Amino acid sequence: MPRSSQPTRRNQSSGFARPQARNAQNAQRNYERYLALARAEALAGDRIVAENYFQHAEHYFRSMGENPN
Repeated sequence: MPRSSQPTRRNQSSGFARPQARNAQNAQRNYERYLALARAEALAGDRIVAENYFQHAEHYFRSMGENPN
């Protein structure tokens, strides 16, 4: 099966408009969710998993800043 000579496109817009209000609500909810998970793992002593959840929380925190609603 021949491979395409075109590189895989990543991190590019799909061309579809995103509903801003819904995304802002989801970002807030996911931020709080991952922050709670991170804190629970930190208290349980699993620093690796906690850091992973903190990074997820940070992503959603930044997403909230991009969508002023």
